[in-house]
Amino acid sequence: MAYPEDLLSDGESVILHKHSHWKMLLLPYVVLLVVLGVGSWLAVLVSDTTWSTTGFIAIGAVALILLVWLFFIPFIRWRTTHFVVTTDRVMAKEGVIKTTGITIPMNSINSVRFEHGLVDRIFGCGTLIIESASQEPLEFDDIPSVERVHTLLYREINDNPNDDFGAQDLQQAAPQTQPYPPQGDRRRR
Repeated sequence: MAYPEDLLSDGESVILHKHSHWKMLLLPYVVLLVVLGVGSWLAVLVSDTTWSTTGFIAIGAVALILLVWLFFIPFIRWRTTHFVVTTDRVMAKEGVIKTTGITIPMNSINSVRFEHGLVDRIFGCGTLIIESASQEPLEFDDIPSVERVHTLLYREINDNPNDDFGAQDLQQAAPQTQPYPPQGDRRRR
């Protein structure tokens, strides 16, 4: 799903749009499989009893509550978490009912770094840490391909043609010096 174009300013374009890494969904999918497996096993056990209808309703209700709480809510949280890099800013947004977000202008970013432990390296994700001019460092967890995102942000911050010196600017900024006069051979004889 692309980032809505009507939320971008004139001349701004999306460079990167990612959700959190899919490793956030490992535990919810394990819960899904366990709840379906245990629910099916319990349904088979209850099917031969006289109170099977009540048992099926109870098993279904407990399974539904567990699935909503431990599978659907984490899935929706993952699906509605966005990390967006545009030509002008970095944005993070999450939530459905209560949404929270932050926008960091590119020109206020002081440094960008990343961290990833062994598990993160296995899955190819990590934590992106952005230090801006006015705030404490902001950490964005479970960013897929965090090293590539780090490099992309670094290039966007430092390769802005509006704030780089051109070759002409460097020549104008260099002090004008006169070359030394020829010295000749000054060896002692």
